[in-house]
Amino acid sequence: MLRLNGALVATHDTMVEGVHWLPGQDPADVAWKLVASNLSDLAAKTCRPVGLLLSFMLGDEAWNTRFAAGLGEALAAFDAPLLGGDTVSAPSPDAPKVIGLTALGQPRRDPPPSRADAAPGQALWITGQCGAALAGFEALQAGSDDQTLTAPYRRPVPRVAEGQALAPVAGAMMDLSDGLLLDAARMAEASGTTISIETCLVPVHPALTRRKREAMSWGDDYELLFTLPEGAACPVEAVRIGSVQPRGAHALLLDGSPPLAGQSLGYRHGI
Repeated sequence: MLRLNGALVATHDTMVEGVHWLPGQDPADVAWKLVASNLSDLAAKTCRPVGLLLSFMLGDEAWNTRFAAGLGEALAAFDAPLLGGDTVSAPSPDAPKVIGLTALGQPRRDPPPSRADAAPGQALWITGQCGAALAGFEALQAGSDDQTLTAPYRRPVPRVAEGQALAPVAGAMMDLSDGLLLDAARMAEASGTTISIETCLVPVHPALTRRKREAMSWGDDYELLFTLPEGAACPVEAVRIGSVQPRGAHALLLDGSPPLAGQSLGYRHGI
């Protein structure tokens, strides 16, 4: 039984074979990414992880063994205990695997920061680089065995420590899973503001320097997007990329202009 004092944050992510990981990809990497994506949500709420619940579709013995190995590695790396869960059999041997995880965390700040907490006059910051996951995905898809290049896609590292460090000072905060541009627009919509991004300031993976627009919209990077009072010192390694303005005609501005109509801002889940 889990016994805690204070607030508790819960999040749940589901991953599908062929959508969130490549067919034939190492199941150990799949398990790691499932844990990491959930802990990234907790990081954006300043949480330390306190427990996980796994929903697992069984595969063959080799797949199950490798998944369990990766799961154990992730649990140890992020100090996140597995409390329980459930297993089911696949409807057929060829059915795409579907796995889910619920993560529970205790926030360092109560209430935790929300995407709705952006306010005019704040500065916009981001940890890490945009496009690292895209570069890793493309390398993996091409058959690369460069573990360092493919790691951001295979085994992302959630910014748990950074989220907790930002608890005393962050205004709005959310994790980047669907792309910087789309998630920034979501923050603006939720907070009733306009978010202005200076694209020259956005850090991108070296492999994507000529495809910066794509790097900012592809997603899967699991970095933190957050606001701070203008001029405030940032307590974590991060880059200021823009500002929060009073709401104008557009939720998002790139170098002072709205994105082109019909241009994708990021990954949207189907209905």
